[in-house]
Amino acid sequence: MSGDTVREEQAIGRVTHRLTEVFADSHSAEQVTSVIGAARHRFEGHPVRDFVPVLVERLARLELETAAKEKASAAAPVEVAPVEVPPVEVPPVVQPEPAPENPSNTSDDIKHSEISHSSDISRKSRNQQRHTRNKVFLSAGVAGVVVVAAVVVVVTGGGDGAAAPAAPPLTLVRGVVGSEKRAFFDDPEVRAALARQGVRVEVQPAGSRQIATSVDLDRYDFAFPSSAPAADRIQRQRGVSVKYTPFSSPMAIATFQPIADLLTEAGVAGHDAVWTFDVARYLDLVAKDTRWDQLKGNTAYPVKKNVLVSTTDPRSSNSAAMYLAVAGYVANGDAVVQGAEAEKKVLPLLSRLFLSQGYTDNTTEGPFEEYLSLGMGPAPMVWIYEAQYVDATVQGRTKPGMVLMYPSPTVLSKHTLVPLDSNGDRVGRLLTTDPELQRLAAEHGFRPADAALFDKVATEHRVPVEKNLIDVVDTPSYDTLEHLLYGVALSYG
Repeated sequence: MSGDTVREEQAIGRVTHRLTEVFADSHSAEQVTSVIGAARHRFEGHPVRDFVPVLVERLARLELETAAKEKASAAAPVEVAPVEVPPVEVPPVVQPEPAPENPSNTSDDIKHSEISHSSDISRKSRNQQRHTRNKVFLSAGVAGVVVVAAVVVVVTGGGDGAAAPAAPPLTLVRGVVGSEKRAFFDDPEVRAALARQGVRVEVQPAGSRQIATSVDLDRYDFAFPSSAPAADRIQRQRGVSVKYTPFSSPMAIATFQPIADLLTEAGVAGHDAVWTFDVARYLDLVAKDTRWDQLKGNTAYPVKKNVLVSTTDPRSSNSAAMYLAVAGYVANGDAVVQGAEAEKKVLPLLSRLFLSQGYTDNTTEGPFEEYLSLGMGPAPMVWIYEAQYVDATVQGRTKPGMVLMYPSPTVLSKHTLVPLDSNGDRVGRLLTTDPELQRLAAEHGFRPADAALFDKVATEHRVPVEKNLIDVVDTPSYDTLEHLLYGVALSYG
């Protein structure tokens, strides 16, 4: 089953749950499920599936509401009869250009991947072009919200011949985001929730440090890196005083049961309610250049390479900077690295953690996808955002024997949106305050302000997560992180 199919099934499941609760007083769960199934059947064969759950919910809700009113007026139980609805013609959806899988470290490459015009166009001209694109977009009927509006017109129009009100124009808002959030913004339910607020969001993924250092932000309405330090730098550079943190995610390690058992024997891992990873004992193994085949009783993974956690490239990626922050804290005697002397003390060990890995990706998307598809051969331990593992489990992509492990200590990656204009500010406010978008963020594994939303997702999908994070340390200041990362980068030669 493809990822898109899984997403649609999950969305239909949520629609069923929602409508079952809404119409509990007038319809049985079986009746609701039957109406939803009939509505969904009408869209069989359509190749573009993004907005099918939204359309199904609109049609099913209308039918159930009509039947409920008939019951109320008759003051007696009646059978649910399908409402005759004219066939819905779903216009073809023009898909945007795919984003590059591995954004480069230069702003020129980011520019070439953009759908927008060249960077010398003024902000005023770009806004005019966006307005023009929105009008063409709406008149052609290619946006999901226009498809939804078309369904509403077909369903509710008729009888008295009154014309249905036209759908309001959508405001196109562009953002550059950490790659781990691309699936969230690509989710049809997220798009539909934003569209209901009059917004269409297009995002370009990039490494969080790239966003803060090399991406041409003049092309965007908001920047959404995966850490507070990167966001702070953007704020200083752009003179922006406002920021939003709609959700967060602790850093974690994705590994496998045989590796977890080996690390337990070596005194590095432990397991109670969740798996934990002792960073201090791990650094002892690294300092001694310990290989996997040197671990006592190792028959599961007897390879002649060093015991190392696989990360992304520290020169471009926030997740690698978070790894450096944790390792630096422990190497500095359980204290946040601060000052030239402390930096000098920890830098040799930090450099070894990265240099011994060989090639590393620019974003966490690459190594985590490799973890999901290739198993423990290439990388037995991968440094990830907790949200990635939870999201993959919700999608049914994790397999038996895969393990989520929490470093002790860990750091909290605060996904921070910096608005670059009023449209970006609008998106930041919506992501932070809209209940539906907060719920959907939890569905994608992020921890929103309401912890109960995340706990519910983890419980429903049986993801073994640490619900009460305690052993969390602060990250160094942006300048200290930059000094450390610069020192590591020089080690690459």
